[in-house]
Amino acid sequence: MTTSDYVLALDQGTTSSRAIVFDRKGGLRGVGQREFRQYYPRPGWVEHDAGEIWTSQLEVAREALRNAGVSAADLAAIGITNQRETTLLWERATGRPLARAIVWQDRRTAPLCEQLRRDGHADWLQARTGLVVDAYFSGTKLAWLLEHVPGARQAAERGELAFGTVDTWLVWQLTGGAVHSTDPSNASRTLLFDLHTQDWNDDILALLNIPRSVLPRIAPSSAVIGHAQPEWLGGPVPIAGVAGDQQAATFGQACFTPGMAKNTYGTGCFMLMNVGESPVASRNHLLSTVGWGLPAPQGWRATYMLEGGVFVAGAAVQWLRDGLGIIQHAEDIEPLAASVADTDDVFMVPAFAGLGAPHWDPYARGTLVGLTRGTTRAHIARATLESIALQSAELLACMNADSGIPLSELRVDGGAARNDLLMQMQADLLGVPVVRPRVAESTALGAAGLAGLAVGIWSNQEEFAGQWQAERRFEPRWPDDVRQARMQRWRQAVELAKHWTQPAA
Repeated sequence: MTTSDYVLALDQGTTSSRAIVFDRKGGLRGVGQREFRQYYPRPGWVEHDAGEIWTSQLEVAREALRNAGVSAADLAAIGITNQRETTLLWERATGRPLARAIVWQDRRTAPLCEQLRRDGHADWLQARTGLVVDAYFSGTKLAWLLEHVPGARQAAERGELAFGTVDTWLVWQLTGGAVHSTDPSNASRTLLFDLHTQDWNDDILALLNIPRSVLPRIAPSSAVIGHAQPEWLGGPVPIAGVAGDQQAATFGQACFTPGMAKNTYGTGCFMLMNVGESPVASRNHLLSTVGWGLPAPQGWRATYMLEGGVFVAGAAVQWLRDGLGIIQHAEDIEPLAASVADTDDVFMVPAFAGLGAPHWDPYARGTLVGLTRGTTRAHIARATLESIALQSAELLACMNADSGIPLSELRVDGGAARNDLLMQMQADLLGVPVVRPRVAESTALGAAGLAGLAVGIWSNQEEFAGQWQAERRFEPRWPDDVRQARMQRWRQAVELAKHWTQPAA
């Protein structure tokens, strides 16, 4: 058991880099956060500067240590959690990125995905990877980079390039290029990973024309995989935990029993349900994914999840603030939305980047319907909040059907989970209690938990789960008929948003 009392969690998100120092009781001791630039070079394209991802993450890590009053010598380990599917390609010799990172929201590979579906590849790809064929995932983004960045394919064939999701990039940077690895949770989001063999799939690599040499090795989610170089934090620190942000949040919420589920309300909205040690094939257009891989005699043992993703959740509130100017600050939406009793039959479908599960329509676009002369900005604000809860309620219905396990409660986290009105809407639309934890930083806590388990901060999952505490429960108030009528009206609005930009036949 380690004698050090602290774990540093690096939480690299879509719009900001954060770092949190946790103690043995799961308490927050120091935090650092910095937003970074988003690039939108063309409609449907979203990019990040890979260098800024690294420098911002390093800066906030140092800030968190300062704020906690601890040094590298006090750290037992580093845990990393990251925006998933975002795709980076760099030179092994220099670490120089070949292009900006292609962000998970980016839709430039939608035509390639459509071609894969037309060619009859969708079903077998989903059977092997658990994922639907969609521009969301890393595989087609990597194929695009190899095809469109001058000289990339030739360099890749020579073994000179490294591909990674954001976790891989951070590990590479922290270790000075000594470690090129990912974990099962991130690997399972690439469209290149086989859920059944638990390895990269050579048939998929051939289909997408991706050389295996660019791919990282797959290490357990909870294991020492390398050490941060002393120059970064003031001393060498073991890197001992890695998981994609949504899987890390599920771990941080202690959803260790099949049937437990959490929903994270961030830029997007992501619901994951633990389904145990075997993957469940979805019949309702959800994703089957690895939650985490813990060390086992034969490498690692996977815990599997069903997942549904809402592409635009908190980002819709940002749009009200930045695009329409309806609110000045994101937190202004709650009192404004609460100033009216209902939406007056106004619905917002925030399909700004297409629709995710269960619709998977990259050609859908944002829609505001039901407007009358009586519609006010308060109604639009309330409809925007409700759209987050409605999209999540759709996902839960699919999960219940796929898993055969009715949910008894939903654990929630993320920035928008602090919005009491939204959480009550969610409980009303789900028909089950919504539970908000005392420690809201579930994503970073999950990364810290995986790292802490590897080095003995916590002796087992049960000890880690024992510190989870509820801060508030939101009980459902609506009868079934009201809830079902609202969901049916929502489905009507969604249909109006679908296929908006699809070329005419």
